[in-house]
Amino acid sequence: MNAFMMSSLADIHIRPYALADAALVWEAARESLAELQPWMPWCHPDYSIEESRYWLEAQVPAFQQGTSFEFAVVSADGRYLGGCGLNQIDRANSRANLGYWVRSSATGRGVATAAVERVRKWGLDQTTLVRLEVVIAIGNIASHRVAEKAGALREGTLRSRLLLHGTPHDATMFSFIRTERPVSSGPSSGAAAV
Repeated sequence: MNAFMMSSLADIHIRPYALADAALVWEAARESLAELQPWMPWCHPDYSIEESRYWLEAQVPAFQQGTSFEFAVVSADGRYLGGCGLNQIDRANSRANLGYWVRSSATGRGVATAAVERVRKWGLDQTTLVRLEVVIAIGNIASHRVAEKAGALREGTLRSRLLLHGTPHDATMFSFIRTERPVSSGPSSGAAAV
């Protein structure tokens, strides 16, 4: 049983990452190795706090420059729950990839769905992006459920779209479009906090 409990999704907030988050990211990744490693090759048994720092050193200026928008997902009391962001931004076509992960002790409580909803809203309201894509490896059932609960439209299967641990994998393409309402309303409540 997880020791971490949340009272409601209103307790979920997103904020831009800070360099001081390195230990938080590292700790959450280490806790979640078994769940993340199959789908996120950056999360490996030797993942170090230095790798966490290096990633953050790139993300903080990228956010300021508008080339990537990565958010820490935190509880109301400041506990780091995971990450959610917009990356692989294609300005010529006004689109970006929306990715997410949640630490193992916070799964199954709607954290990822709430984070996706907040980042979707932020991305389509606060930037010039018109399309957010969620590309998920076939077999990553939990992430598929998050995209569906958050109201992303399933567009189809992309053959050999992702390379995971050196092996091509088919992926499902989901999307959010600025001019469309999400396909279904997720279980979130409360206002987005950025």
